[in-house]
Amino acid sequence: MAQAMKIAIVDDEQDMRQSISQWLALSGYDTETFASAEDALKALGPDYPGIVISDIKMPGMDGMQFLKKLMGSDSSLPVIMITGHGDVPMAVEAMRVGAFDFLEKPFNPDRMSELAKRATGARRLTLDTRALRRELSDGGQIMKKLIGTSPVMDRLREDILDLGQADGHVLIDGETGTGKTLVAHALHAVGSRAGKKFVLVSCAALEEEALAKRLFGPMQPEDSMLPAVEEARGGTLVLEDVEALSEALQAKLLSFINEQGIPGETRIIAISNLQEVGKTSEDVLRADLFYRLAALRITVPPLRQRGEDILTLFTRLSEQFSEEYGCEAPQVTAQEAAQLLQAPWPGNVRQLINVAERAVLQSRRGSGTIASLLMSDHEDMQPVMTTEGKPLKEYVEAFERMLIDNTMRRHKGSIASVMEELCLPRRTLNEKMAKYGLQRSDYLG
Repeated sequence: MAQAMKIAIVDDEQDMRQSISQWLALSGYDTETFASAEDALKALGPDYPGIVISDIKMPGMDGMQFLKKLMGSDSSLPVIMITGHGDVPMAVEAMRVGAFDFLEKPFNPDRMSELAKRATGARRLTLDTRALRRELSDGGQIMKKLIGTSPVMDRLREDILDLGQADGHVLIDGETGTGKTLVAHALHAVGSRAGKKFVLVSCAALEEEALAKRLFGPMQPEDSMLPAVEEARGGTLVLEDVEALSEALQAKLLSFINEQGIPGETRIIAISNLQEVGKTSEDVLRADLFYRLAALRITVPPLRQRGEDILTLFTRLSEQFSEEYGCEAPQVTAQEAAQLLQAPWPGNVRQLINVAERAVLQSRRGSGTIASLLMSDHEDMQPVMTTEGKPLKEYVEAFERMLIDNTMRRHKGSIASVMEELCLPRRTLNEKMAKYGLQRSDYLG
């Protein structure tokens, strides 16, 4: 649910403060009032979750001084200024300094509500964007998204931490749907460029002329962005579907890399999504470019190699979709757990996301099975087919771990409740949690 937007009302006249507050409260806004700019500044930080409506003429610090202080702290904070009749030059100056808009006394309350709606909408977008950027620049948060305890995932996280600290360019390859773009975000977030630009360009999404312009320019005066190589300067430039680059653009990219020298000012992460059987990115990229891009290399493991991570991911995804659709998450039976573990998953994590969402939807309707969802994706797939046979013991242990994990999560770490539901004595539950690496502290709250 989106955070409710606040409106700070700053005016030295009590009647004006109250009337504005009452009107906006009737429109559904959460308001707070301040009798002076000095009082307001104590409460309005750079990430204030709302907007400001302020009179211009106030004793002590006036509205213009107040506005300049606010813009110095957070230039994206929408501030609506209230001006007296005939103070148009002052209003123009306020807009120049950074005011969102202004209201001239006596103003129409509906006009104020409309301005408040536009300003809070703009503020919400700004705060959401900031939160996303913080998340994408927080290596810890990104690494948490790489869910799983399988050996291949442990190795992937270690590779990301090692290569993230290096300066060389990186080639990321792997099957479709494995999460290569997430790995690129993680590499950027754990490295020295974490606070710098992260620019992503899909080489397969644009025609050659448009792609050349997006990557290298020249941009037209009406264009709102720089060429990608300039926009990403000092940070990270990610090239998705790098194999889609033509010979001419490969040559331009190689020239750009060579001009930067070693280490380069801008790091390039190339993502290869080559789908042709028997071909690799080395086959389609010119050799000199390939070896520059593949100075460091990460291959993201396919889902079928991740063992019981499949059940962990399915559980997390089901919980997310059940919350989104307002229903209970489907309970996975032992047979269904085996089917999830045995499926070849040609679409990898992307396919698992689709299956989890459809499982939640059909559970809400009270019909369908996970096996039917897996077979509907691939009509030639048998319900218990697997590319890698596993001993029965592994399937049983994976299901047992998932069952304890789900029950602990549902009961928020209450050992007594889990013991009662699973009919397990305390010592047995403790032993199994230790065996599967489950910590009670992870479920509290």
